[in-house]
Amino acid sequence: MLTQIGMPTSGDTVLRLVRRLPLPRRPAPQVLGVDDWARRKGRTYGTILVDLERHRVVDVLPDRSAATLADWLRGHRGIRTIARDRSTEYARGIGLGAPQAVQVADRWHLLLNLRQMVERWLAGVHGRLRRLPPTVGQPAGPARRTGAFPRSQGERVASADSRERKKALYEEVRRRHAASEPLLTISQRMRLARGTVRKYAQAESFPERAVQAPAHSILDPYLAHLEARLAAGCENARALWRELRDIGFPGTSMQVRRWLGQRRSAPAKTTPRRYREAQPAPVPPDAHAGAPALPSPRQLALYLTRPRDGLTNEERSAIGRLERDPDAAAVAVLVRRFADLVRGSCIGGNAVVRAPIATFKRWLIDAQNSSVSAVATFAAGLQQDAAAVKAALTTPWSSGQTEGQVNKLKLLKRQTFGRAKFDLLRRRVLLAA
Repeated sequence: MLTQIGMPTSGDTVLRLVRRLPLPRRPAPQVLGVDDWARRKGRTYGTILVDLERHRVVDVLPDRSAATLADWLRGHRGIRTIARDRSTEYARGIGLGAPQAVQVADRWHLLLNLRQMVERWLAGVHGRLRRLPPTVGQPAGPARRTGAFPRSQGERVASADSRERKKALYEEVRRRHAASEPLLTISQRMRLARGTVRKYAQAESFPERAVQAPAHSILDPYLAHLEARLAAGCENARALWRELRDIGFPGTSMQVRRWLGQRRSAPAKTTPRRYREAQPAPVPPDAHAGAPALPSPRQLALYLTRPRDGLTNEERSAIGRLERDPDAAAVAVLVRRFADLVRGSCIGGNAVVRAPIATFKRWLIDAQNSSVSAVATFAAGLQQDAAAVKAALTTPWSSGQTEGQVNKLKLLKRQTFGRAKFDLLRRRVLLAA
């Protein structure tokens, strides 16, 4: 850019001048937002500090340790409120550097931790829950394929081999865990992610891969016509495709042929003789009319933590099926109560919960007395951070602004292809603010 305006110079000179620029002097913040950012994702992290009242970055720290944050806070007196995530390291640093400040736990992170807890527990009992009977009287939705098209022989063999390998790992993790071997040691010796080891160790049975419902297809609006023609005895895929094309179907005949291949009463006339005996048995007309598979633990956790009035009929049916298990029903009630409490407390000035502190105390007692250990452990963690959680339910501050500033910091970092030294990146962030 300097060359274009007649001031040619080298890149080193530009960087030297940037490093010499004086940093802006700003008033001391009273409400501070604290969050981490990745210098190198998964390896090294820093800390960003944001003035939540003036919407500006105050400083950027080279790591996310409690000692570094405490040293910075000791040099900046007058901070009344600090919004943070659920990090115990940040909580300890704030307690050491600014003990007079009110710590506010971020509401989004509270809901995130709730969903993660539910997902981990569901992953452990999903094998048992999948055997629950479906709900009766589920409202019929629009016509859709209830199963994916059949896989090739090679894909089925590869899938079976993959399942056997994972099952062997699961059994080995369970054996080591039963022998009181620490999860971290198992992770290191078996070279598995800690999350995978934890999931296998807590699972009551081998966690089968969740069955995914097929996505919406361009064939779905024409399924009623196809079913009617099939019931009338038409098993000519080409003829069916021509009929669909005349009424607006934009797809090819292959999609109709694959749909019909699972429903033929006899092999097609064009099927080679050597393949006729290998044809699979015909599928009865009502074989695909059964209940859909239970959603994955992640999907179920999302359904439980979402507002109930925003769920679809299919999602409500999945939750109804889940609640046939006594433990799952108890967990669902506690999860909904806490999610409603967080969403209804001092958000946008439209608080729905009139006594959030008393409601939170009652929920803590019920959760700590729960027969499900995952819920009791989650409640114990909230009890240790009770002051910050209560502040989250009664004050308007959160880490939303801070997350936005982290996103801006990432943009500046990537403009230098991630190779800028920390001092240059810090100056760019502070000067851009």
